[in-house]
Amino acid sequence: MASCREWDPKVLVAIVCGLLTTTVLGLGIWRAIIRIQRGTFTVEASVPIEFCRNGGTWENGRCTCPEEWKGLRCTITNFCENSTFEDFTFARIPVGRYGTSLQTCDEITPNAGRPKATRLCNITTYGEIVLEKVTIGNCNENLETLEKQIVNISKESNNISAEAQILTSDANRLTPDNLTSATRVAGQIFNASRYASTEAKRVAVTTVSQLLDASDDVFQRAAAADNTNSFATLVEQMEDYSLSLGNESVVSPNLAVKSVNFSSKDTVGSTDVLFTVTKGSSDSFVSSSISVNINNKVLEPNEQTELQILLSSEGNSQACGFVVYQNNKLFQSKTFKAKSNFTQKIISSSTKKIERAPSTVKMVFSPKYNQQEFQLHSYACVYWNFYKKDWDTYGCQKVSSTDKFLNCSCNHTTNFAVLMSFRKTYKYPESLDIMSNVGCALSITGLALTIVFQIVTRKGRKTSVTWVLVSLCMSMLIFNLFFVFGIENSNKNLKTSDTSINDNKNEVPAQDIIVYSNPTCTVIAALMHYFLLATFTWSGLNAAQLYFLLIRTMKPLPQRFTLFISLIGWGVPAVVVALTVGIIYSLNGNDLQWEFEYRQEEICWLAISTSNGFITVPFLWSFLVPVTIILISNVVIFIIITVKVLWKNNQNLTSTKKISSLKKILSTLSIAVVSGITWVLAYLMLIENENVRIIFSYMFCLFNTTQGLQIFILYTVRTKIFQSEASKVLNLLSSSTSRVKSLPSVISMRLSDRMYNLLSSSPTLREYFRLLDPSVVTEETTLSESDQANTSI
Repeated sequence: MASCREWDPKVLVAIVCGLLTTTVLGLGIWRAIIRIQRGTFTVEASVPIEFCRNGGTWENGRCTCPEEWKGLRCTITNFCENSTFEDFTFARIPVGRYGTSLQTCDEITPNAGRPKATRLCNITTYGEIVLEKVTIGNCNENLETLEKQIVNISKESNNISAEAQILTSDANRLTPDNLTSATRVAGQIFNASRYASTEAKRVAVTTVSQLLDASDDVFQRAAAADNTNSFATLVEQMEDYSLSLGNESVVSPNLAVKSVNFSSKDTVGSTDVLFTVTKGSSDSFVSSSISVNINNKVLEPNEQTELQILLSSEGNSQACGFVVYQNNKLFQSKTFKAKSNFTQKIISSSTKKIERAPSTVKMVFSPKYNQQEFQLHSYACVYWNFYKKDWDTYGCQKVSSTDKFLNCSCNHTTNFAVLMSFRKTYKYPESLDIMSNVGCALSITGLALTIVFQIVTRKGRKTSVTWVLVSLCMSMLIFNLFFVFGIENSNKNLKTSDTSINDNKNEVPAQDIIVYSNPTCTVIAALMHYFLLATFTWSGLNAAQLYFLLIRTMKPLPQRFTLFISLIGWGVPAVVVALTVGIIYSLNGNDLQWEFEYRQEEICWLAISTSNGFITVPFLWSFLVPVTIILISNVVIFIIITVKVLWKNNQNLTSTKKISSLKKILSTLSIAVVSGITWVLAYLMLIENENVRIIFSYMFCLFNTTQGLQIFILYTVRTKIFQSEASKVLNLLSSSTSRVKSLPSVISMRLSDRMYNLLSSSPTLREYFRLLDPSVVTEETTLSESDQANTSI
């Protein structure tokens, strides 16, 4: 007949703690999922699902289409189909652009790899899309040789302009030298003294438009190396060209030129011309988006207006001209740096007068930016000062504006722009709730008690402090403290009002992205980086120490082992963090946003992604890679110890078999906890999804709670000294209330001692588990380490 026996209090403690941990973890995950679902459904409800077709994107309440498509949902074709002409084949060409032939120049020619021919896809006044004639280039001509033929432009303007257009048709292949040469050639074609043909100038407009497709880096390097100021020369020549078109316009995807001639009756008194650029399906200029109204006295913007300028001229004016640039790449500023990809359109206005008279300009710009991620912070009304070679505010002032339209007024004519600065709208995570704070507090308390217990009971256990365990708990404790009290960015509480939009102060901003630096957050991120690396390093050292003590039991530990592991555990993470911050600062020190290359803005932690891609992010090389190496080695050692020591079959186990299985489970759990095996779940942070990050934030806190409590239970509560002292305290408390109530705890302790005596009576069990008993793991293991290394802490 089976006999009844009392449960071991350690088993009850383990069961209760396991249930508590599972319950807290389940509640945390459930609450995180509920919050994510509520937030996700709210956002998605306001955005049309698959409304924009053919690669179109929903931006600011409408579909922005690629160049090949147009219409409300980007479903109307705006391209010429694949075509062939003689030996040349052309792929799909967007309307308004020149397509390049698939056939390229031979390797032995100066233009090796460049297209042999181009073809324009145009649209008629009736809206019909047609292909123009093919223009065949000369593979032996390049931009540098064309530049040398400037003296012959009056006679060879058509050929030179056509060759320049072909050579610049592929903006991705343009180098800074190519860009400078092409700019000089185009500038001379627009130069009235060169007497280039009308057709050559029209083609040159396309050439300049193609140049504006080149990267910002190419433009910056070209401007830095150009000593002849070719960009400014081209801009000035295009201003003069805008006065010579009669009442016609020349429109290309990145550039539009419009002229207005006045009759004798229009020049009496003041002349007012309203020039308007309306929004289209795509970002490219089209002829239908450019309009001019004469004798308009006021600005008349509407929802479709992207840019509008009212030119008022006193005296007898003969003509006025306008030039609109899709971006500011030809205007390389030293004071204003653009970090975003938001286009800053530039508009030029000029007049041709019989007599000198003042002119005034009023402008309205519709800011175009990602309103979901950015907030308009401020703007400045500026013009391009050819003497300073930079933006200037003289003679310009800001007028009352709204979020939809920015108003400016200037008392002269030249190249104008509105330089806007934005503040990124960060989605700061919510503060940790009561459940998470309580969980982290339990973890912090458990780690602190473990450290104190290991130090206070040193003499009672007649052994040295378990230095590896204490160091592991200390680094984990400090990291948890920073996580609870410092991970939130204090910028979260900053007010993001847009009162500076209507501020009368008209100053050129330093850059288009406003940064609120927070050195405290950067320091906290670095400290968290250090202590979390130290935690993993000490877990790796703990695994290595267990390997020496349990697997290589007959071999002594290396000499000065404690000193050696101390240098590794505390020194290596410091070197990694110092090198990471130092390298990032040396590469980005001149950038006000350099700290965001190291940390996030939403929380004070390492940056997960940067503008340069995930491969260059510090999170990968200074944290993820070393942690991955440590975790892999810990998992390997954990498996070896589990198979060779903990779960090795033993035929001598008879009556104590069930207890031995429980002991194996607890011993396995003890090693798994200090080895950080559960931290493998942290790799969910690699998924660049906000919902996953929220889940990770909650799971991160909860698993920290679990780990801290488990260390406390497995390495403190289960020791004989702790149980003895706890029993004395409980006896004292119970005796003050009732003498009878103290009997169960005494019986429980006696039964616990009997079970330990029973386990220790087996020689085989002593051999396999003498170092895995919590009282021995923290006592005898460290004693062996101390004796063999001759080091006492």
